[in-house]
Formats: sequence, structure tokens, C-alpha cells
Amino acid sequence: MDLVTSTELRTKTPEVIAALLAGKSVDIVHRSKIVGEIKPKKYQAKPFTAETIEQLIALIKKLRLPKLTDKQIAMRYRKHLLEKYGAGLP
Repeated sequence: MDLVTSTELRTKTPEVIAALLAGKSVDIVHRSKIVGEIKPKKYQAKPFTAETIEQLIALIKKLRLPKLTDKQIAMRYRKHLLEKYGAGLP
């Protein structure tokens, strides 16, 4: 998908998005003239540094989240659903 009309831009948005995700740029045609170009955003993920890892570990310790098993999580969720929607749940 190299060219797309202004109408196709509206009606075929998923195809345009797919082309952008594939790394292709798309030219926009309006009234038989190329009026613009849509290019995929180029970015680089920043790697974790030792400082950011330390900050993350400190945040986790500060939150003091309980260590729950899957069964405990399921029981809490079930209790929440019963409180919210009543006893009519299967």
C-alpha cells in the first residue's frame, strides 16, 4: 500500500495501520495530487539501567504487596463478583 486516497484513508484505516506497523510509509492522494505522507514512528526502547532497576525494586518494597497464590486471587475475585452482582453467579 504505497498510495491511498483521502477516502480510502477513512474507509481502509486498518490496512493503513497494518502498513505502518510493517514499516512502510503511505502517500496520501487528494484530488489527484499527492498532498502528504504518513510515516511510521521510529523510536528505540530505552534499556533498563542499574538506576532504574534499583528504583523499581525500591517501589516494589514500598508497596508491600501481599504474596497471594492463584487460588487466593481467584477466591478474592469471586468474593468481589458476588458483592457486586449478587448470588446469581454460577
